Amino acid sequence: MSKKKVYITLLAIFVLAFVAGNLDYPQFLKLPYLPDVPFKLGLDLQGGTHLIYEADLSNIEKGDESASMQGLRDVIERRVNFFGVREPVVQVQEKASSHRLIVELAGVTDPAQAIKMIGQTPFLEFKEQKENYQQIIQSNQKIIETGEGEPEDPFQATSLTGKYLKKAEPGFDQTTYQPLVLLQFNDEGAEIFADLTSRNIGKPLAIYIDGLPISAPIVQEKISQGKAQISGNFTIDETKTLARNLNAGALPVPITLISQQNVGPTLGEISLKESLKAGVWGLLAVVIFMILFYRLPGLLASLALGVYVVLVLALFKIIPVTLTLAGIGGFILSIGMAIDANILIFSRMKEELKEGKSFSTSVEEGFRRAWPSIWDGNFTTLIVAFILFGFGTSFVKGFALTLTIGILMSMFSAIIITKGLLKCFVDTRLERVKFLW
Repeated sequence: MSKKKVYITLLAIFVLAFVAGNLDYPQFLKLPYLPDVPFKLGLDLQGGTHLIYEADLSNIEKGDESASMQGLRDVIERRVNFFGVREPVVQVQEKASSHRLIVELAGVTDPAQAIKMIGQTPFLEFKEQKENYQQIIQSNQKIIETGEGEPEDPFQATSLTGKYLKKAEPGFDQTTYQPLVLLQFNDEGAEIFADLTSRNIGKPLAIYIDGLPISAPIVQEKISQGKAQISGNFTIDETKTLARNLNAGALPVPITLISQQNVGPTLGEISLKESLKAGVWGLLAVVIFMILFYRLPGLLASLALGVYVVLVLALFKIIPVTLTLAGIGGFILSIGMAIDANILIFSRMKEELKEGKSFSTSVEEGFRRAWPSIWDGNFTTLIVAFILFGFGTSFVKGFALTLTIGILMSMFSAIIITKGLLKCFVDTRLERVKFLW
């Protein structure tokens, strides 16, 4: 690569780093059109409630446990969102015969109310439209436009609830091959459904879970066999989700709270400050070490490390990554991994220079010969990070995610930024000052 291209590449990287730095710390220059995006803090830093529920799947048919738990997870997540919790974490944990639901509610001010709401059994019901359906729709539209008052539900409850639904599963239309959802009711539910569909032909029949509508298909004809289908412009994933939600509302899956841990916002704030302090001291120690042992290359590596930190923090905001204590630990560890690549390169460069090779050749050979070691070391760490992310719990996943992002960016920092900075000194007077290298 010519020096001109090196200069252009470095200029583009430093401009990107400048923008990323203002995204990280918008109070710095307050650039126009740059959004003020806060870091997404986890439960241990922001404070909140960590709940673990045990699910009783004794009444669930064998083989349907995972689907039931995923359906339950969707319902609980919907409830928590309805409660107003910002971006909750709801995860399923299945081990042998144990089926648990982990709920993390960051920033919750009233955990007792959240626990009460989460503990309710998912409720599925079918509703038919009210007699003054069109008038209510028009009134609701006016309310939405003016922003005043509460819209009235245009549907009214019927006797058909989730307890009569035997099964819901995704399927395909035999003629058009479009994805749809197949419903099957028990004998008592089939009779209720037949009466309900006979008096609502051509009208919507709304399906509610926990008081919230999830679908409102139009009844085409009377259905007397207890089997029905919900069709529409669905994707395959949408039919799977809808079927899962229907089953979650139909099947009784009691959950019992077995663990509750409250984290105060003050404790979280202290943890965040201590973590940031550790990160700053760690970064400073690495910079001092690099400059003392590698002189000018160490200074250039420290500059590249600064760009690396700024870009990674911006990525944490953009993705966004939920930062926990474990996640910050993964990020700090990745700083060490980032400088490790530079150490391998500089050590190899020194060997090439001692053999009497030119500075330009030493730079190229240093990167070429160090690359296999850099790749092997980072790749093996990435494998471990992927395993931790795939099988770990939320805090372990946070550590694995920040470590993965850090490792990928560290290779970019060493190969592109550090190499570009070193090439700026090719054919200059400084390349002949051996003490600097």
